Amino acid sequence: MSSQSLRRLFGDPFNAVLSLGVLAIALICLPPLVRWGLVNAVFQPDPAACEAAQGQGACWGVVAEKARFIVLGRYPADALWRPALAAGLIAGSWLVAAFSRLSGGRLAAVLALPPLVALPILGGGFAGLEAVPTELWGGLPLTLLLTAAGMAGALPLGIAVAYGRRSRLPVVRGILTGYVELARGIPLVAALFVASFLLPLFFPDGMALDMLWRVLIAIVLFAAAYLSEIIRGGLQAVPPGQLDAAAALGFTPWQAQRYVVLPQVLGAVAPSLANSAIALFKDTSLVTIVSLYELTGSLGLALAGDAQWRPFYLEAWIFLAAIYWAGCTLLARLSRQLEQGQPRRPGDRPDH
Repeated sequence: MSSQSLRRLFGDPFNAVLSLGVLAIALICLPPLVRWGLVNAVFQPDPAACEAAQGQGACWGVVAEKARFIVLGRYPADALWRPALAAGLIAGSWLVAAFSRLSGGRLAAVLALPPLVALPILGGGFAGLEAVPTELWGGLPLTLLLTAAGMAGALPLGIAVAYGRRSRLPVVRGILTGYVELARGIPLVAALFVASFLLPLFFPDGMALDMLWRVLIAIVLFAAAYLSEIIRGGLQAVPPGQLDAAAALGFTPWQAQRYVVLPQVLGAVAPSLANSAIALFKDTSLVTIVSLYELTGSLGLALAGDAQWRPFYLEAWIFLAAIYWAGCTLLARLSRQLEQGQPRRPGDRPDH
């Protein structure tokens, strides 16, 4: 450990006491956790061994036994490569965006195209692929699809709403303000119920919209309202003089927004956008209430009908928490990459 790190941990009495307190808690808590999670744990899918070790060691055998159902849901067993490929495309696009220096249209394409490709892969019905109804989609592919497609649809809509709320037309401002306040004033659960049970009433007789599309519409509209306020705050932070400078250089109003204002706004609000994406990634668990079984729903289905493995739900939930943590960490890394890739304004202080 470097001397600088030691000074940060023990540079004054308060930091010293705090560091020693954290170290003491770690020494007390870590040994029993290691014994429970590793030393005395059962890693084989053996219910009898897990029962014998209950209370003394973890039963990771439930993960080995139920991982397929938890991660890929109820998708037909003879076509599991399709949800695996769909999840891989979306997760891979997040990895590429998080660890490359893509920006602008390339970054948008990398993040928006995979969910569009994943939809026909999961749905099938072409090129010899058997059609699979959306009721059988689930697990990690559905969670990633709802998050990626939801953000891909909500971000441009949120930008449009943010600009619309700055319009000089009172009617436009009023309608968009009402939409934002309504969406922010209800929980996502209510929006999902409205999309699931009320939205079909507005369609003509004989015309039905699949439950997945109704849920996705609700997610996009709900998320766009929050993103629009983030974007609007970023727009207000851009000095008006920059528009004057862009006009003096011959930029049209559209070009000034596209090349001068919007890149600065997206760079400034990147952490907030990532926070919204992380929140949406976790909030997809709410779609279980309308019978779409993403990760948490798939876990419930995997354990609900199996009395042998049901007692070991804690280990299964820890496995699920690790998946969510990995996804949230990747989105946070993507946020930092996006923030660092944006041009700085004159006078900005460099990050250290």
